[in-house]
Amino acid sequence: MPRSVNSVASRNRRKKILKKAKGYFGRRKNVWTIAKNAVEKGLSYAYRDRKNKKRTFRSLWITRINAGARIHGLTYAELIGKLKSNNIDINRKVLADLAMNNPEAFADIVNKVK
Repeated sequence: MPRSVNSVASRNRRKKILKKAKGYFGRRKNVWTIAKNAVEKGLSYAYRDRKNKKRTFRSLWITRINAGARIHGLTYAELIGKLKSNNIDINRKVLADLAMNNPEAFADIVNKVK
């Protein structure tokens, strides 16, 4: 019985990886073994950084809220603490957007908790 190697599936698998490696520098874009390693590394970075992106945005929101709160004589921690104690449930993303783009509404929220 002849040996079956299924070259169609192998070629498709390699093409899929080489397509993902498009735009890489040097042999990383066209040599199978090097491209495979580079793509795997890139995908692991992508997975990790999808988590880091959330972390980074949260810290950006906190910075913006803190800047807005300090204009009104509060710190970030005081503002968040007073929001919790007054049962005002507003998330940091919305609060940061208000602080940046709608200072009047942010000032109303701050005055409500003061």
